[in-house]
Amino acid sequence: MTESKLRFWEIALLFALAAALMWGSWSLQQQDRLERKMIRLHVIANSDSEADQALKLQVRDRVLTLATDILRRADSREQAERYIEAALPDLQATAADEIAAQGYSCGVTARLERAEFPEKDYDGFSLPAGEYLALRVVIGEGQGRNWWCVVFPTLCTAAESEDLRTVAASAGLTSDELALMTEENPRYQPEFKLLEWLTQLRALLAGN
Repeated sequence: MTESKLRFWEIALLFALAAALMWGSWSLQQQDRLERKMIRLHVIANSDSEADQALKLQVRDRVLTLATDILRRADSREQAERYIEAALPDLQATAADEIAAQGYSCGVTARLERAEFPEKDYDGFSLPAGEYLALRVVIGEGQGRNWWCVVFPTLCTAAESEDLRTVAASAGLTSDELALMTEENPRYQPEFKLLEWLTQLRALLAGN
């Protein structure tokens, strides 16, 4: 009888493990599709001084306003990427103009590149950790705390002024992808933790 019980639990454990792996694989695919439909905005301060952190937010506001205006005509990530690539000189000039207006002389760069992001909670939605395409604005030495959000779709401002689902749907996000972003308290949910582990494992295997 004991041996029979052990076999039952062994089989149950195997089924549970298989289900977890299938769930993890599905979630990872959802995350990959989510990453391919988004462009993050990443603004990095010169340092952690109070003045440099305040300057970071002022630069962020100017860049975000211009980027949002540029991307209003974009209806796909590919189109948004082309628009940002073409506008990089203007975006960098806008950031430099704001820095000069605030009385600073530090340099600034704006570039579009892939970068690793941690899991992040925003106002009304969350994003799992992963590698995303990002508009990165680096001020001065770029050694300070950074600020990030989603510039395409325009989710940086959607929670404040527009319906999140409408904005997400207009950029091609599916209901499943939106659900991955808007689950209540996702930081404490197993799916996000599993995604983090799977992403780290995939990066480790790719490195080998």
